[in-house]
Amino acid sequence: MGARTAQQYLAGLNDGREVWIGGESVKDVTSHPALRRGADSIGAWLDRQHEAGLRDVLTFASPESGDRVAMSFLRPVTQEELRLRSAAFLEAARWSGGMLGRTPDYLNSSFMALAAASEFFTAVNPEFGRNIQAYFRHLRENDVVLTHTLVNPSVNRRLTDQGIPSEQVALHIVRHTDRGIVVRGARLLATLGPLADELVVFPSTSLKDDPSSTRYAFAFAVPCSTRGLRFLCRDSYDTGRPAFDAPLSARFEEMDSVVVFDDVEVPWERIFLLEDPLSCNTVHSATNALIHMMHQVVCKNIAKAEFMVGLLCAMTWANQRDRAPQTQAQIAEAMCVVEMMKACLTASEADAEVDQWGTMTPDRMPLDAARNVFPQQYQRLVELVQLLGSSSLMATPAQADLTSAIAGDIDTYFALENLEAPQRIGLFRLAQDVAVSGFGARQALYERFFFGAPERVATMLFQAYDKEPLTKRIFDFLGRPDSLIDPADGAGRRGTASEAADGH
Repeated sequence: MGARTAQQYLAGLNDGREVWIGGESVKDVTSHPALRRGADSIGAWLDRQHEAGLRDVLTFASPESGDRVAMSFLRPVTQEELRLRSAAFLEAARWSGGMLGRTPDYLNSSFMALAAASEFFTAVNPEFGRNIQAYFRHLRENDVVLTHTLVNPSVNRRLTDQGIPSEQVALHIVRHTDRGIVVRGARLLATLGPLADELVVFPSTSLKDDPSSTRYAFAFAVPCSTRGLRFLCRDSYDTGRPAFDAPLSARFEEMDSVVVFDDVEVPWERIFLLEDPLSCNTVHSATNALIHMMHQVVCKNIAKAEFMVGLLCAMTWANQRDRAPQTQAQIAEAMCVVEMMKACLTASEADAEVDQWGTMTPDRMPLDAARNVFPQQYQRLVELVQLLGSSSLMATPAQADLTSAIAGDIDTYFALENLEAPQRIGLFRLAQDVAVSGFGARQALYERFFFGAPERVATMLFQAYDKEPLTKRIFDFLGRPDSLIDPADGAGRRGTASEAADGH
């Protein structure tokens, strides 16, 4: 099959999946008003793979079937192939201004790395190594739209922080069968859950490496229509308004959901890890899947920061505030975010190396820095839209007003020297959707916790960072007191740096 079309994707969503929203069971996610336009946007995202001008950017020929498949499935072995991947990530993210955070290329990148490191799974169980490779081929050749869910709900946070799941609610193994395992419990939080083809369940928080944790230790994938699987959705931020009134929330609602597993049976061939806490705790780092996921995310961050800079420039040009030095300084802050993200991407690719699995892998540290910085900086970007938009974010009549009995008032009182009233209102409704609406608030929250709690992400950077050379440099520096003494003092030498080091 290869790269799918919107029509193929949407048809596949009518598979009897169980989705709940607002107290009602959703019969068809492709027609439900809270989900329909989000599904259409994922379909449109897939359709772009077939555009003549984008075909070679977004797809490549499968080494197995020869069909065109998504570039995010390409296993890079050279730096040039790594750059082909980031070019596809950027093209895909810029289409939505980075406002679709869980596009399929995110998890595609993960499974590319997991399959390339199949020996990691084979070391646990040879069947698991074969399973991860077969599943990757299934994803690539069928252009499967994936979601994932990582975190167990918590009843007692004190115990959860010690790696002890809350057995009343945490997803766990109930029993083994001839066909696989049966699991029960819940997981947080599946972004795009109701609109994905399949659900991946991987560990996220660390488990205690002892027998008490084995029933919580697994990695598997199941279709979203699997019997016993339920998606419990939050309120939709797509309120049904025209795209003029809600230019982002009318298009890019990627619904988040809690996933309930009511004795769901997982077949053996879809299990990648099982009852091995240590392998579950280390899978993302040991396979470098985390790095390849970060590679895609930094491209999304670039697109999102660029979108915000463009919006700030458009707003301040329209109201002629862009001439003020203070305004220029504020927008320059946003421009710095763009350039920092681009620099991190460039550095990670320039210093990329082939890993132990034979995959060209970006340098982790620039990507890790980017994923720590961007969640903080995005809050500032939103704040800048609020500061530079001010009351114009509230002075936003609806599309219906433009052709109503008060259309004359609209044309007279909402025009700017640079823009007629409809264009001015459309621009600031976009800014409103970014910085004021429920959709915009969700985007800010999403970015803040994209990879988990900020302090946890920062701790991971601290632990992975090569601190020893820098620390040694300080002690070497302190071991050369002559460099700190004014020669006029006539003080003698007290030892060289190497001598000081040898003396430890």
